[in-house]
Amino acid sequence: MIEFQFFRGCPHSEKTLKNLMSLVVEGFLKENEIVIKEVSDPETAQKLKFLGSPTILVDGYDIYTERLPETFNFSCRIYNLNGLQTGVLPKEFIKTQIEKLKARVR
Repeated sequence: MIEFQFFRGCPHSEKTLKNLMSLVVEGFLKENEIVIKEVSDPETAQKLKFLGSPTILVDGYDIYTERLPETFNFSCRIYNLNGLQTGVLPKEFIKTQIEKLKARVR
């Protein structure tokens, strides 16, 4: 299962979700494999161990850290990819990490 977590108002969530959903259009993922979960407050963030917006989990594992979340953060998330900071996860990064985590988890 792929879980997309976000909160409203984060400017990076919409673009990252678009990149994730483009993998459905390409046939890499099925739409029913993806759960979209809005995190509306810090209490929910703590309960879910939400790492920030946006977050993509593959069978519970964060695609960026490749680990199960242990803490929580109710803020916009910034990623360091190839030496550049961004809040938007690129489609190819998402695809590569999903492949890697699915192979590892199974």
